[in-house]
Amino acid sequence: MTTSDDPVAGAPPSVVLGVGGGIAAYKAAELLRRLRAHGCDVTVVPTRAALRFVGEPTWSALSGKPVSAEVWDDVHEVPHVRLGQQAALVVIAPATADLLARAAQGLADDLLGNVLLTASCPVVMAPAMHTEMWEHAATQANVATLRSRGIIVLDPAVGRLTGADSGPGRLPEPDAIAEVCFAVLAGSKTDLIGTQVLISAGGTREALDPVRFLGNRSSGKQGYALATRALARGATVTLVSANVDLPAPAGAAVVSVESAQDLHDAMMAHSHDCDVIVMAAAVADFRPRHVAGYKMKKQDDGPAPTIDLERTTDVLAELVTSRGARPTPLIVGFAAETGDEHGDVLAHGQAKLVRKGCDLLVVNDVSAGQVFGRDDNAVVILNRDGTSTVVGSASKTDIADAVLDVIVGQLLVNAAP
Repeated sequence: MTTSDDPVAGAPPSVVLGVGGGIAAYKAAELLRRLRAHGCDVTVVPTRAALRFVGEPTWSALSGKPVSAEVWDDVHEVPHVRLGQQAALVVIAPATADLLARAAQGLADDLLGNVLLTASCPVVMAPAMHTEMWEHAATQANVATLRSRGIIVLDPAVGRLTGADSGPGRLPEPDAIAEVCFAVLAGSKTDLIGTQVLISAGGTREALDPVRFLGNRSSGKQGYALATRALARGATVTLVSANVDLPAPAGAAVVSVESAQDLHDAMMAHSHDCDVIVMAAAVADFRPRHVAGYKMKKQDDGPAPTIDLERTTDVLAELVTSRGARPTPLIVGFAAETGDEHGDVLAHGQAKLVRKGCDLLVVNDVSAGQVFGRDDNAVVILNRDGTSTVVGSASKTDIADAVLDVIVGQLLVNAAP
């Protein structure tokens, strides 16, 4: 797929942007701008309620096309069938609780409902509603139904809602929704639909005092790329994020943590009922045994303080132990290694795979500051069956897809009779 600065090869992809009747409808205008800047030919199909929030002139001006919510307009062109048949992608933002329910039931009482029933292309739905509505059993059942049919239903973001309310139910940011759309248009696989994936990302921080901490150089970019690509391939993703300064992937349920213990607790709490766990975070191996309750002062003529360290919990090993003899979840570890007098990077990785007991281990060489904070990477994916997959220098997005390809392959092996 081209960027917004490149011409689109051949005919521009035809996208239907469905807009539900929620206050977040105004954000869909920015999504429309992103899609058009990317070279997409966009037709906006709002619901009747959506037009009470953002009027037809706005959608027409931004899309360059006439806009209607009714099947009766331009009947000679049969829009209720043609739009769905010709679309390369249908994206719904916001997808209200009512719209999710109508889509799950296959109702076609307006133009958008008809488009959804005639579309054979990928469909992405970005929900937005109050927390209570999102968490209601009826909404969750509707979401499960839609996902079972191959529709990519993103999880809403967590944040400020209408009025003073806060919680899950906020429409993901237009940039994040657009990235999922671009991935789908670029031919992203949908082989993780119905799969629950838990991913950790970033680097933990272990407090020395109220000001200082022990940390590491992890930016979280690889873990976030994994979450983004898993979402685009249809997975339901929970992302445990440690001290990362990156926008949340659209549709991921993000759990923010700081320390190794925080990350351990979050991973254990969310590991139940997962199909795949990916430990991409850089977790501290040690932490100060005692944390000062005040900022430690520097004495110009005194000795530097001595810091007594203790080991942190080995989160990856504990996840493997917690799984026991069960075949699921599939557990994937990451190993950021450097060579030394005891062996090279790959030798250390193979030893770690055996020691940890995980199913796959993604090994990368971080010597001389490589990888951390950069947009590219190179890895070797080790399988406990003795095979390996070498992925040469590539973007972290491509690395994420390569890792997910191996994960999907291993899931198929595990599911075989």
